[in-house]
Amino acid sequence: MSKYAFYDFEFGILKIGYTATAIIFLKQADQIDADNEPSALSDLAFDQVRAYLKGQRRTFDFPYVLHGTEFQKKVWNALCQIPYGETRTYKQIAAVLGSPKASRAVGLANSKNPMMVVVPCHRVIGTDGALTGYAGGLDMKKALLELEQNGVPCFQ
Repeated sequence: MSKYAFYDFEFGILKIGYTATAIIFLKQADQIDADNEPSALSDLAFDQVRAYLKGQRRTFDFPYVLHGTEFQKKVWNALCQIPYGETRTYKQIAAVLGSPKASRAVGLANSKNPMMVVVPCHRVIGTDGALTGYAGGLDMKKALLELEQNGVPCFQ
């Protein structure tokens, strides 16, 4: 059974979904839309996200499980291979997956990413270098890239 915890953070509310053993959902939310049931596991995930946003952490080691289609999981795995501070285009991700014409499908899988920041979909940009859609909004995407590329923390 899934439970949810909500935390205030720089970009509004962070909603963390979890089971007894793993985080299954981590996204920016506009409002608290479920029972707020924080746990040691959700606190751990939140603490690691906060440390990342302060520039004190580059990776995450809390347990998490990704639920999605096989294609989505392949895309999300490819996103996890993008090094901290670097970006890739949707076209480059599609090529890595062996489907060079699947840029739009990659973008759709990106939009379904249940683990923002942890699965770094913010590191994917348009072919022309433009910032494209992001579930947390383009201001958040820009701040995350600024953190990774120039060391400017999202939190002071």
